[in-house]
Amino acid sequence: MSALPSNAMNLAQQEAVNYLHGPCLVLAGAGSGKTRVITHKIGRLIQMGLAPQRIAAITFTNKAAAEMRERAKGLIGKPAGEVLICTFHALGVRMLRANGTVLGLKPQFSILDTDDVTSILKDAGGSTDAATARAWQWTISAWKSAGLNAAQAQAVAANDTERLASVVMARYEERLTAYQSVDFDDLISLPLKLLREHADVRAQWQTRMGHVLVDEYQDTNATQYEMLKLLVGCEPDGSRAAHLDGDARFTAVGDDDQSIYGWRGATLDNLKKLPIDFPKLKVVKLEQNYRSTSAILRAANNVIGPNPKLFPKNLWSDLGEGEPVRVVDADNEEHEAERTVARIQSLRVNGLASPDAAPGRPKQGTAPSGGSAVHAVTSVGAQQYREFKDFAVLYRANHQAKPFEKALRKANIPYKVSGGQSFFDRAEIRDLCAWFRLWANNDDDPAFLRAITSPKRGIGHQTLGSLGVFASKYKLSLFEALFSSSLAAVLQARAVGSLHEFGRYVNDLQFRAKHTQGAENARVFLTDWLKEIGYEKHLHDGEETEKLAAAKWSNVLEFCDWMAQRCGGQIDDTAGVATSREVKNLLEVSQTIALLSTISERENDQNVVTLSTLHAAKGLEWPHVMLVGVTEGMLPFKLREQAAEAEATPVTTASAQEAGEAHLQEERRLMYVGITRAQRSLAVSWTKRRKKGRELVAALPSRFIAEMALDKATAKEDPREKLRALRAEFAARAAIPKT
Repeated sequence: MSALPSNAMNLAQQEAVNYLHGPCLVLAGAGSGKTRVITHKIGRLIQMGLAPQRIAAITFTNKAAAEMRERAKGLIGKPAGEVLICTFHALGVRMLRANGTVLGLKPQFSILDTDDVTSILKDAGGSTDAATARAWQWTISAWKSAGLNAAQAQAVAANDTERLASVVMARYEERLTAYQSVDFDDLISLPLKLLREHADVRAQWQTRMGHVLVDEYQDTNATQYEMLKLLVGCEPDGSRAAHLDGDARFTAVGDDDQSIYGWRGATLDNLKKLPIDFPKLKVVKLEQNYRSTSAILRAANNVIGPNPKLFPKNLWSDLGEGEPVRVVDADNEEHEAERTVARIQSLRVNGLASPDAAPGRPKQGTAPSGGSAVHAVTSVGAQQYREFKDFAVLYRANHQAKPFEKALRKANIPYKVSGGQSFFDRAEIRDLCAWFRLWANNDDDPAFLRAITSPKRGIGHQTLGSLGVFASKYKLSLFEALFSSSLAAVLQARAVGSLHEFGRYVNDLQFRAKHTQGAENARVFLTDWLKEIGYEKHLHDGEETEKLAAAKWSNVLEFCDWMAQRCGGQIDDTAGVATSREVKNLLEVSQTIALLSTISERENDQNVVTLSTLHAAKGLEWPHVMLVGVTEGMLPFKLREQAAEAEATPVTTASAQEAGEAHLQEERRLMYVGITRAQRSLAVSWTKRRKKGRELVAALPSRFIAEMALDKATAKEDPREKLRALRAEFAARAAIPKT
């Protein structure tokens, strides 16, 4: 591999990249080029003689892993394909497929999705209410993220609701064991159990992990931190593994100011623990921002300032002062949406008032390509940053999108709502995935029930109910039960015959899928299979219009083509379960399907305005950002209501006060994340009245607007006035007679 270009990095980035022989924490501020640091460090490790197979780079989303893999390939070349670049969950799948037998899991275990989990929890808790099941799911997930099993959860349950949830959790775990299935939380908790309780497995993975890099470290939960410690050479008692030389070798890259996932278990305690658990930890701060102008960064630094600092830092930029941050007030949500649309139209027509200096725009929807020590500062004229894809409207909660959708449609402005329905959440795709899961794992009862009824095969609910009772009585999976010689005692011969026919067909498909390798063979197999089960007719029979049925069939064909391409090694394994573009059989591909949340080929660079929640926008950036609905009660979210409840309580405990303060700090970090998505311009809007149920109630601007400490002389604007002036100017020009 050729020498890496050190002049492409600033001094802090070079320091982080060149520290190879011990634990390292890289505090990477927003837009400071952290992905560049990670990919260059991978290259430096390989350059210094560490085998690519012994390097792991772990992140939190499939999209981030895919981007990192592509960036590493561009920098390093072929060796990047041998580096393990994946999500925590994909790493968990690898570990369980390789070593899960010691926990009683067969390698072909199934990974359940959210709907499957909800269904099993209803059964385990004897409830038909989906909301109750979802509440149990959140509670159980929180316990698993904290590293607790059902018995431990029962011991810490604080009230009757939690005690009931712990009982449901025990029954739920029994069912998962019977189904040879895991949920997404298990993909972290079970590998941790492997590492803690099985010394040989722990030694195997510690030897394999020559250096571990963790992206977005501030988003890790307690279980992930314990897993990381064991992977990099710690023993369960905290001591260093005897078979390893030197200090723990890992690089944690994160930013305490961007920790916004406390509601799903992420904890800043993991940052606090690093210097304690690893006394030789080297800390490197990346404070130069390559994304935003100085005006935007100043507002961000001011907002985050009141939060306590684990590792103080101050973002700065050499991209020029730029356009002042604007504050826009509105009468209500509809008025706010109109003003937002007017601002988009104004910027598209006239550009910015002061385009003296601004960053070059990387590809939309990705982390910045920034990180060059001598970053090209583009002098931007009125012709740039006018495409619809250069604009984003960000808000705190999904329900806030509706008035903006209406206003954009009225103005004929194309848009997309980020975080909409996943391709894999569509009913037709879930049907096919159920079949794939059943091929891979015959004990997957939820997959069995969906596959046998999609399409319907003349096997009714009564037959399936009797089969379920029989399977439960003899502790068998539904698939095992249908071949039992005793089944004829509880079902009519015709029903048993239909079940046997289905079972034999699944076995045949499983055999054929295992021996179907390569893209073209997989495409033929899937096409024939869809004809055999009559799936196109099933779609047309089930839909009211031909148009809707045709759209669903188009999704099915696209999905099957995508599966075939993965069999042929034509598509990278987005989840990171495989590290190279290898040809696979269809059964192997079907085993990893549950880890994938989107089909990457569908994510083309659409020229549309983006509507997104602040949480979904993390890691992305746009030239023009509008933060909307920035009122007390929305951002920070429901803080006033919580304070009122606390005042009404006779005794306000210290823990309640601490929880309230922690909530405010996380909301402030969320505001900081929103501000730092903007490259060239930022507008923050609030409404004087907002809807609460069916009523309009008075609203106040968020405290965070004041904390931005903007220049009062330049901050406030009315985009409608600018648009009226522009229209008047165009009208005047049109009235001038042509000579």
